[in-house]
Amino acid sequence: MSPRRNRIDQPEDRGSGAPMGSSLRRVEEYRGEEWVVQTVAGTAGRYYRCPGCDQEIPPGVGHVVAWPDHGGGVDDRRHWHRACWGARERRGSNIQRGRGAPKY
Repeated sequence: MSPRRNRIDQPEDRGSGAPMGSSLRRVEEYRGEEWVVQTVAGTAGRYYRCPGCDQEIPPGVGHVVAWPDHGGGVDDRRHWHRACWGARERRGSNIQRGRGAPKY
């Protein structure tokens, strides 16, 4: 009897040149532009600042990364809470940082 394989063969998309992997990636509209949106597990060990609520996203928390589809690079990526990305059209800008505060 041969051993059982637990591996699932899936086609890989390595030719896109996108800033992140291709899992759970989609294109959505935001502010009249198309944005590439990807769900991530949040295992990078870094803190991010959500532009929707201006709160930190701690390491280990799943969230959404979005960037403009028109060729936006690493500097154009924004990390959002999933709920904040879902409510982005219903909620206004709530940025209350001072002029010299970091924009992370």
